[in-house]
Amino acid sequence: MSTPIGVLIADDQALLRASFTTLVHSTPDLRVVGEAGTGEEAVQRARTSGADVVLMDIRMPGLDGLTATRQITADVNLAHVKVLILTTFEIDEYVFEALRSGASGFLGKSAEPGDLLDAIRIVHRGDALLSPAATRSLISRYLARPDHGLDTTPARLDCLTQREREILTLVGSGLSNDDIAAHLTVSPHTVKTHVNRTMTKLGAHDRAQLVVIAYETGLVRSAHR
Repeated sequence: MSTPIGVLIADDQALLRASFTTLVHSTPDLRVVGEAGTGEEAVQRARTSGADVVLMDIRMPGLDGLTATRQITADVNLAHVKVLILTTFEIDEYVFEALRSGASGFLGKSAEPGDLLDAIRIVHRGDALLSPAATRSLISRYLARPDHGLDTTPARLDCLTQREREILTLVGSGLSNDDIAAHLTVSPHTVKTHVNRTMTKLGAHDRAQLVVIAYETGLVRSAHR
């Protein structure tokens, strides 16, 4: 039997932490390796608990979940650790920044229990957990702000081959590797190779950041641009 996925639960509400812990322990392929009530604790325990996935609440006292996410994803010793953002509202003003900081996806706290368990598995295996509709709305709202400070120039993509740009567009549109493979009539392994090369060239931490870049550069158009 494979080793269960280690989950670190970071939320400032003890009752929610207890609920998430009970839920995670209900399935044999997942286990809780630690809890954190602040961003500082989340970073510290990500380094010491053996966590594979961090369930991260954004709004916490002291060091917030956004900064904690940045610190975790910037730590080369935690390159295997994925961060899944939990938010009271699916479209939170900080979620986009969390994705840019390296979070692998986001999920509303009102999600069904089974959806949360599936979300942990999805980000653990390296896929992004991003609802295309929610992401489109989120990014369009962010880009509408005059102070977003993003480099949205398409020149960022000059390092990509035509095929890599095509695959980046499909990733940004919410397609999985299997969907892309079927669309382009190539193997999923070939798609994965192109995705990995694209991530390397663009300095993307994971697939979620590729989605953000696709929107930032206009390769995929958001709803209100």
